[in-house]
Amino acid sequence: MLRISLDDTIAAIATPIGEGGIGIVRLSGKQALSIADEIFASKDGKKASGHGTHTTHYGWIMKDTAEPREPSTENRNIIDEVILTVMRAPKTYTKEDVVEINCHGGIVPLKKVLEMVLSCGARLAEPGEFTKRAFLNGRIDLIQAEAVLDVVKTKTRKGLDIALLQLEGNLSKSIADLKNKLMDIKVHLEATVDFPDEGLSLYSAKETFVKLNAIKADLEGFIKSFDSGRIIREGISSVICGKPNAGKSSLMNELLNEERVIVTPIPGTTRDAICEYANVGGISLNIVDTAGITETKDPVEKEGVIRSRLWIDKSDLVLFVMDAGTGFTDEDKHICDVIKQKEVICIVNKIDLNNPLACREEARKHFGKDIPFVEISLLKKMNLDILIKAITDAVWKGKAFANDYNILTNARHKDSFSRTLDFVNEAILSLNKGQSEDIIAISINEAILSLGEVTGESISQEALNRIFEQFCVGK
Repeated sequence: MLRISLDDTIAAIATPIGEGGIGIVRLSGKQALSIADEIFASKDGKKASGHGTHTTHYGWIMKDTAEPREPSTENRNIIDEVILTVMRAPKTYTKEDVVEINCHGGIVPLKKVLEMVLSCGARLAEPGEFTKRAFLNGRIDLIQAEAVLDVVKTKTRKGLDIALLQLEGNLSKSIADLKNKLMDIKVHLEATVDFPDEGLSLYSAKETFVKLNAIKADLEGFIKSFDSGRIIREGISSVICGKPNAGKSSLMNELLNEERVIVTPIPGTTRDAICEYANVGGISLNIVDTAGITETKDPVEKEGVIRSRLWIDKSDLVLFVMDAGTGFTDEDKHICDVIKQKEVICIVNKIDLNNPLACREEARKHFGKDIPFVEISLLKKMNLDILIKAITDAVWKGKAFANDYNILTNARHKDSFSRTLDFVNEAILSLNKGQSEDIIAISINEAILSLGEVTGESISQEALNRIFEQFCVGK
């Protein structure tokens, strides 16, 4: 991202490009209202800058606002019929003057309106620049800015709930509380050095030790919560594998609740990996339906097998589908050898055709008795609820789940918390060694700075740019 100036007035299309009922062109900055005056002709003849804040007005975007306002077949001065919203600083998204032009949602009117806005002195916004201005102008902190992106991108209700809590500032408040506790210890340590003879009521070494260990426990709880938080925010990668015609594609379609993959009784229908997202039990699964992992001379099938193995290597969870109709075969044994180091759920399909006992016993020889095992019939829709529960149990197994107020979902946050914990441990070690208060205070100060990286109080411009580059233009 280029270095930007808050003196610029920025503009962008704030809605997805394509056909739709409404599209929005957003402006923010000192010139937002004066630019609107140049291009907007209100039905009542009043300038945009003459209206009060948080008001909407019907009119037209025109090449020349001095021309007649009523549209006609001869009047080619009109770009689009719009609703214009005026929002005055500081009570806006960016804390600057903001104008939003609600146009018709086609590509042509949106681009034409944006061109008009840019020709009048606005600059095209960088990705995430509206939210970046909200951060730089102090309306939100960096956690809240990232939560905006999470709200837009989340694929589950749980992900939305936690993103909204972070947008409201709940995680920020928890961090502020930790920083205040660290700052309190630092102040007492520094006072011991600076005013040794003043008779101040300062913490003893034992009290400092207890307080630092309480903070350490809080930090460890946050860090441990990331295992769950990452899944909520990013979902997990799951691969469906099995021999040809075991029902892999049928399972994919069932999890997606749509006929996404071609299903035929002919083995080898799926020759390449097919990837889709599905909300399964409140978890965002990136599901990959793979080609059968079999020995073959067909060059296309061979490439499919290679890709299947690559997807398995990258996966968090493998759904291994066996066929009760054929029982456990050498092909199944070969697949077991390929996936034995992964997190696996064994699924026996077609139990309406045959007893799954042989598949169950053989699979447990390879994976152990504790392997999750589900017997289903995709054709008859049997035991699918049991399969969903098995997937959710496998995903959350062994994961710590703090309350929604105190959960880390972002890897950047987790890294900063880990560095903070390192400095707190360093301070505890120095205290145990009997080192001087000023040495201990240095470690605590570094811990405070590390926490400040999470909220954006102490973060480099380069890191800041990397965060906002993830946003779309217009947000």
